[in-house]
Amino acid sequence: MPVKASAEKKLFLSASEKVGFDKTHRKKINFNISRYNAAVAEGEKLYSNLDLAKERAGYLKYKVINELDKYLIEFEDNFLKNGGKIIWARDAAEALKEITGILERKKAKSVVKSKSMTTEEIELNEALDKKEIEVVETDLGEFIVQQAGQKPYHIVTPAMHLSKEDVAALYHEKFQTKENLTPEELTLYTRKILRKKFINADVGITGANFLIADLGGIAITENEGNAFLSVSFPKTHIAIVGIEKIIPSLKDIDLFWPLLAIHGTGQHITVYNSIITGPRKEGEKDGPEEMYLVLLDNGRSRLLAKERQRQALSCIRCGACLNACPVYKTIGGHTYNTTYSGPIGAVITPYLKDFKTYKHLSFASSLCGKCTTVCPVKIPLHELLLVNRNEAVKSGDVAWNERKGMKWATRAFTSRKMINILSGKAKNRLAGAVATKSWGKRRVFPKIADKSFNELWKEKDADK
Repeated sequence: MPVKASAEKKLFLSASEKVGFDKTHRKKINFNISRYNAAVAEGEKLYSNLDLAKERAGYLKYKVINELDKYLIEFEDNFLKNGGKIIWARDAAEALKEITGILERKKAKSVVKSKSMTTEEIELNEALDKKEIEVVETDLGEFIVQQAGQKPYHIVTPAMHLSKEDVAALYHEKFQTKENLTPEELTLYTRKILRKKFINADVGITGANFLIADLGGIAITENEGNAFLSVSFPKTHIAIVGIEKIIPSLKDIDLFWPLLAIHGTGQHITVYNSIITGPRKEGEKDGPEEMYLVLLDNGRSRLLAKERQRQALSCIRCGACLNACPVYKTIGGHTYNTTYSGPIGAVITPYLKDFKTYKHLSFASSLCGKCTTVCPVKIPLHELLLVNRNEAVKSGDVAWNERKGMKWATRAFTSRKMINILSGKAKNRLAGAVATKSWGKRRVFPKIADKSFNELWKEKDADK
């Protein structure tokens, strides 16, 4: 039976067609990524041997992934000793049930939340809205997209798709501010709103960049201080982190923090770096009275079971592969309609969600390899995309016409006789009938030469 294109694939193709040819959108993205590229080039000067640092980081993370059970047990033991409470969540539903349960016991009415892709993954904001609990994004970019009613566009820079004029217009509409406020004025206005939210919040929710096994603490890196304020003011702190975020030791943080900063924003080190080992202890003046850590699986075990693709769990969420990817730069983050977009999202989303529904993402790549080149932990992303594609074909999750088309093309291109048997006109008519729909109506299909190189060479020899 032919496999019908999933609704997600149709949505992806439709959005790609629209966004890919939106010149205004591409101008904004190209501008923002060009600034990122310049900053990263400057940041990389920190290293005398960047490739060696990447090799070490990649080795360490992959070692942890292959011994994840051991490191998670070590982390849990140390975190509990520090006074924290751990919740193991198999999926988003379990995580949401536990988190909302905590908030209901605390009679919480307001939550401040720092930037966290894991909370986006489980759709925490939507769940809290249904419970009539106010949840406020406190990262400037996340706050902006929340006000716009959108999802983050990018792993690191959620409002990358918006210009300063777009944001000024949004604030004018939402808060009746003056038109055409400058970025500085917009930031100060947001700061005034958020300070009140921090002071009055019942619970603070964060993610974490790393789980430090030997310390039993979480590491958070940020540029605005909003995560630290989300932890400091409320009496209860809930952190939600994927189980793959482990690093072995506190001594490893000096390897990962600079790599994350340089590849994420081009900085040598981000402005605020915090290590939190649990709730406030006796004699300490600030910090939460209780700290809960939700360790989230949500499909990660399925990815871990894959011998090749599990290496993608080494990702430190720097977003470098998105900024390098020609496909991402053309179609943008929202087109993927997933939490994790770009090359890393195309590799991991089919396993975090449903392979059959999201396998098309692994085919949305030029396989140029730039994503692999820029990755700070040496994930061979373009190779893993091919592994995913191969798995989709072997499992039969590829449309009948694609399977047959590749079979016929393989036979044709491996036979000199079949290549030469058709004249140029016939070849062009055949190619036009078969491939122009996939090629796209906005692109001019290339004209196949009337004679192949082989035929021309034979004619050349005949003339001697």
